[in-house]
Amino acid sequence: MTDPAPICPLCLRPIPAGVKQSQHHLIPKLKGGKGGPTILIHQICHNEIHATLTETELAREYNTPEALRAHPRLAAFFDWVGKRPPDFHARSTGSLRKQRSRKRKR
Repeated sequence: MTDPAPICPLCLRPIPAGVKQSQHHLIPKLKGGKGGPTILIHQICHNEIHATLTETELAREYNTPEALRAHPRLAAFFDWVGKRPPDFHARSTGSLRKQRSRKRKR
């Protein structure tokens, strides 16, 4: 009997063996989270987290799966990707942080 695939705590899809996945440090390593708690998530979910939030925001406000799921942009993304097959992966649409930076420079 094989063990069931772990479930991504963000998009709630299974993470079968061989699917792009990664360990997300709930507190970024650069902000003191080295050796701290991690969660196994889909790589696409991980990409979206880091495209949306800064390391400081992650450390201060979004350091639990529940907090990440409550963020408005991430909640919409996790809802959308949650309707895709477990092995679905696409490139990130781009960093929200970069978009904010471009607006400030104008």
